[in-house]
Amino acid sequence: MVHERVRRSDLLDRIVSAEEAARLIRDGMTVGMSGFTRAGEAKAVPLALAERAKAEPLKITLITGASLGNDLDKTLAEAHALSRRMPFQSDRYLRKEINDGEVMFIDQHLSETVELLRSRQIGPVDVAVVEAVAITEQGGIVPTTSVGNSASFAILADKVIVEINTSQPDILEGLHDIYIPTHRPTRMPIPVVAPESRVGLPFISIDPDKIAAIVITHKLDSSSTVLPPDAETRSIAGHLSEFLLNEVKQGRLTHALQPLQAGIGTIANAVMHGFIDTPFHSLKMYSEVLQDSTFDLFDAGKLDFASGSSITLSEEKYREVLPLLPSYKSRLILRPQEISNHPEVIRRLGIIGINTALEFDLYGNVNSTHVGGTHMMNGIGGSGDFARNGYLSIFVTKSIAKGGAISSVVPMVSHVDHTEHDVDILITEVGLADLRGLAPRERAATVIANCVHPSYRDLLSDYYRRAVARGGHTPHVIEEALSWHAALRETGSMMDAGAR
Repeated sequence: MVHERVRRSDLLDRIVSAEEAARLIRDGMTVGMSGFTRAGEAKAVPLALAERAKAEPLKITLITGASLGNDLDKTLAEAHALSRRMPFQSDRYLRKEINDGEVMFIDQHLSETVELLRSRQIGPVDVAVVEAVAITEQGGIVPTTSVGNSASFAILADKVIVEINTSQPDILEGLHDIYIPTHRPTRMPIPVVAPESRVGLPFISIDPDKIAAIVITHKLDSSSTVLPPDAETRSIAGHLSEFLLNEVKQGRLTHALQPLQAGIGTIANAVMHGFIDTPFHSLKMYSEVLQDSTFDLFDAGKLDFASGSSITLSEEKYREVLPLLPSYKSRLILRPQEISNHPEVIRRLGIIGINTALEFDLYGNVNSTHVGGTHMMNGIGGSGDFARNGYLSIFVTKSIAKGGAISSVVPMVSHVDHTEHDVDILITEVGLADLRGLAPRERAATVIANCVHPSYRDLLSDYYRRAVARGGHTPHVIEEALSWHAALRETGSMMDAGAR
């Protein structure tokens, strides 16, 4: 099997243990690792690195595509092996170290990280660690279930460690489309003109001499943690469907819609799943993460093609999809995230972007990242890439959280990731607010009428009435604008803001 997976014979003598490969990484280095939303991450070398960090001074800057699976961020954080981390994470333990100031976290739009590396505004990458299905006869690296930033890490790094994961099926070879933009200012347009466009190579092309070590592994990706649709997420999906059907009625869309993008997690997955029970058909996706709903839509005959940067599935769906991968393969592409999230391509294709908010305010500003304005949750991910550049920018969330102690609709968001200028549609299980073409005061009235949970509607209406009395283009009672968050911090419930 090793000869089948490492097909360039002069690289066979570079096969070493994970511990030996990890010795190439030294204290203070910047390391680029494969992995995008719990899929396709290097699995052995990071663990060996964490073990070293327990015994000797060792801290690195770790750059990935997005979050890592198999508790790798947790393991590295517990070993105090991380000094800096970018551009995204989702681990509870690492989150604590970030919020305690132990790890410096740089939250970036996912389309921008390798642009900054390529132009030497950050970096350089000393060592790249990339999981692969195989190495070709020419020395090309065939990724596994994600591409993320792996291609550019391998191209830009001084040395490359390849983890050949024999648990990943060789049918994955040929699924990838590795296209790397040329350097500015003479860059040519990216030739992706449809989700199904193939414009690159099925492997990462590098000088084979840069491959300093090869490690053989056999470990599956972590399963996603999405939950099945519930009453609230089904309501959100229903409001979205009703809105899009009206767009068809108005002649602005057809029943094939425009290419769809969905963020990660339970709500986004459930909303995409909702398309199964609608009149929409011949759908296409141009997204980042292909979740369970992607394959549910394939199976329902609703989805024709899906382009993404990773495949991240629940344990049950993974068992279903893996044996059938040959039948899905012709309808799938995995790309580098700078292409899946590239503003040029998103604008060209007219993407309908559906992303999840932590909270939004009266005027349509969205917070995707910070609890209470200060504590990082996961990161902005790719939501900004699609919100700023898509045909429609849609944000979804449940109207309340923590049993009603938190309203997801507030007077003023405690942190702004997406300004009102980039947000078109807001949806909760209560209803949908179409903000297109509305001035701030009109937006506020629409949000209050359609998105706020009944238990908070009077409280928000009272705030807005008093704000309008003070005047302004975007009215606020500035000394009370964050009083809901202050009440939550002090008493445990935003409901207590009315008594302050």
